[in-house]
Amino acid sequence: MGPQLKVVERTRTATMLCAASGNPDPEITWFKDFLPVDPSASNGRIKQLRSGGLQIESSEETDQGKYECVASNSAGVRYSSPANLYVRVRRVAPRFSILPVSHEIMPGGNVNITCVAVGSPMPYVKWMQGAEDLTPEDDMPVGRNVLELTDVKDSANYTCVAMSSLGVIEAVAQITVKSLPKAPGTPVVTETTATSITITWDSGNPDPVSYYVIEYKSKSQDGPYQIKEDITTTRYSIGGLSPNSEYEIWVSAVNSIGQGPPSESVVTRTGEQAPASAPRNVQGRMLSSTTMIIQWEEPVEPNGQIRGYRVYYTMEPSQPVNNWQKHNVDDSLLTTVGSLLEDETYTVRVLAFTSVGDGPLSDPIQVKTQQGVPGQPMNFRAEAKTETSIVLSWSPPRQEIIVKYELLYKEADHSKEV
Repeated sequence: MGPQLKVVERTRTATMLCAASGNPDPEITWFKDFLPVDPSASNGRIKQLRSGGLQIESSEETDQGKYECVASNSAGVRYSSPANLYVRVRRVAPRFSILPVSHEIMPGGNVNITCVAVGSPMPYVKWMQGAEDLTPEDDMPVGRNVLELTDVKDSANYTCVAMSSLGVIEAVAQITVKSLPKAPGTPVVTETTATSITITWDSGNPDPVSYYVIEYKSKSQDGPYQIKEDITTTRYSIGGLSPNSEYEIWVSAVNSIGQGPPSESVVTRTGEQAPASAPRNVQGRMLSSTTMIIQWEEPVEPNGQIRGYRVYYTMEPSQPVNNWQKHNVDDSLLTTVGSLLEDETYTVRVLAFTSVGDGPLSDPIQVKTQQGVPGQPMNFRAEAKTETSIVLSWSPPRQEIIVKYELLYKEADHSKEV
């Protein structure tokens, strides 16, 4: 019996059969492609069986060829018919069995990216960054390649390339190095009131941020910046501001690394409000026996552009102020009031107003319609110094040469005036 045509898959076992009879018993040897086969040279992979057959384990492409078995004894030699052995190679294009994974790391961090590809024949695997090869050409691993990155400072894309005679495939891993967020866009003022400013802004960051921080300060004051934190939207109303004041506002973004740089600033002014305080140091004196001059200073908190003042005066201070006589002043800090009755005492109060409304009235002062009589002392204050003494202070009325002062006091409401 001679060998027959045989097809075997690579890495499987192939057996070529041969049997011969004769007298004396013939010895069997094998030829491949007309050259003798030496099983001892194959490290046990190729064995000749007792029956005379040839067994080839873990067959390789080099085992393919034309086999003949030869029987010989002292009487002669006989060749079998030749038979071909074909070693079939399974051909599978490369594919990734473990795709490289993208990572987000802190600056200066380390990361390993694993890439595994399979196929038949098994593909070589290399790493690239852009057009640069990161794996040495003469030391390219088969099937699996681990890229070790240390002290990473910049974000980058790394490409795993698997290649065999059947094709080339690629997969990309993104290594993102976390960094401080960028500055948001310049804030845009969408609304102002007397005590609040509403702003919106563009994030300025492709990646999400944890929150935003708003810093703002009054342009007229040298005080520290005010800070609003933990703002998770790109719109915010800053409240508790002073009316008719200029403010400068910045926005910055915060992520897990920290707070980024501030945006360009926006400067805006809050709206006006009615004055929050009365005119100061109101004082009156007589120009003639029927004309008085009233003077004052601006309120401490005008809350806007003072458009003018209103002077209220009466001889009956117990009446509601609405019933008093009224005198409007544009934006001067003094005015004259004429047509007064002689030898009477008038009570005077002044308020300031803005385009929004009236401020509070000043404390009342008294003016005596008698020419040459001094006006009322100003800023009269009292402070207890000891158990039995009180310190009094006041400012003299303007433009008067005072000879002396007279002081009246009494204990409680019902005792005698001293």
